[in-house]
Amino acid sequence: MAICPPYPTRPDGNAGEGRHPHWWQRRWVRYGAPATLLALSGLVILALVRQQTGTEGFLVGLGLAVLPVPLLVAAFRWLDRVEPGPWRNMIFAFAWGACAAALIAIVANSFATRWIATATADPHSADTLGATLIAPIVEESAKAAAVLLVFLFRRRDFTGIVDGVVIAGVTATGFAFTENILYLGTAFGTDQLSGGRGLASVTAATFFVRVVMAPFAHPLFTVLTGIGFGVAAMSAERRRARRVLLPLAGLLLAMGMHSMWNGSSSFGEYGFFAVYASFMAPAFALLTWLVIWTRQRELRTVREELPAYAATGWLGPTEPFVLGSMRARRLARQYARQHFGKAAARSVAEYEAYATSLAFLRHRGRRGRAGADFVAREGELLSALWARRAVARPALAHAARTTAPMPVWPGYGYGHVPWYPAPRYGPTTPYPAYPTYPASPAYNPYQP
Repeated sequence: MAICPPYPTRPDGNAGEGRHPHWWQRRWVRYGAPATLLALSGLVILALVRQQTGTEGFLVGLGLAVLPVPLLVAAFRWLDRVEPGPWRNMIFAFAWGACAAALIAIVANSFATRWIATATADPHSADTLGATLIAPIVEESAKAAAVLLVFLFRRRDFTGIVDGVVIAGVTATGFAFTENILYLGTAFGTDQLSGGRGLASVTAATFFVRVVMAPFAHPLFTVLTGIGFGVAAMSAERRRARRVLLPLAGLLLAMGMHSMWNGSSSFGEYGFFAVYASFMAPAFALLTWLVIWTRQRELRTVREELPAYAATGWLGPTEPFVLGSMRARRLARQYARQHFGKAAARSVAEYEAYATSLAFLRHRGRRGRAGADFVAREGELLSALWARRAVARPALAHAARTTAPMPVWPGYGYGHVPWYPAPRYGPTTPYPAYPTYPASPAYNPYQP
């Protein structure tokens, strides 16, 4: 379930008091302009693909190309379950890849290939050169634009490697979806002219290579860019060179791997299989391990940061353990759904998401990477947790009893407040120390 933690009030406290946002900051502009741009791009790309494949080929390509999309989106959503981002980011990423990035790629690749063919008077070499050198640069840059936009304008939802991987992977999934419609529709048209049928047809061969063997090809390339943005998001704001160079390095790696993949057909009869076995499969396994390891590290961060809030009464004593285990989280949601209904299960899911955001916020604060709105943000998250405690705490207590005995914080007895250094933001300005509240959950300074 996608939960977007609430935004704090403006630090100056003047939000809504006589101040009006600029026209480009209005909600209908921020959401309407991208939606209109993507809709127009979708209409144009639909017309271009249908023109190249024909109506029947377009429908066949669409039916075959949509098959891997739910599996890939579900896989990326599973990776993002520790701190799930809002669905609107994933919808934007998929739409950008399927519409805007695909349109840019088709127009730019066609123009570059025609220009090379005219300059060299060799259409065959122009196709090879365009696929090997031009297409990787154009396509990866177009897909990286979606990651950059989320990184800049949805910064609160983009905090680490997993966020970069998810946005990049979903963008590439949308791009591959449109590209597969074009390739499969064109292959179907070729079979219609040549009489190819069954497993020996061009359509079957194209489907096997693009959908069965390598549905992860485009996501794998763009994920490298996403990792670069994710590491940059984890860096302190004062390290500006690192925050710029890391995404560029990821983009260059994505272009290089994409170029090798497209050029594999020119390496001989078995060049494709050699590149697939030597580079694609190992890279896919390595990146899968990296993302899963990062997810486990995020869960460990939750277990390490939340005891400070449990010690002051904001969370139950067993909740840091439960919230740091995906199995325990699932059991808590199931318990709430069985005993109190779907609305209660949704409240528990929101409670888990807010608590995770709170843990990551404190982690960034202790490392000097939190923003100036740290105190307001922490108050908003604590208030959101407090409002859902009546439903969430029984469910989380049940999950704790089911999965493991009551944990003891390492090195401390029950009720002992572990020591944490005061967080700070910026290079020199320190945060004030965390306020110590009475250990009674009935005390809630954020409650109206």
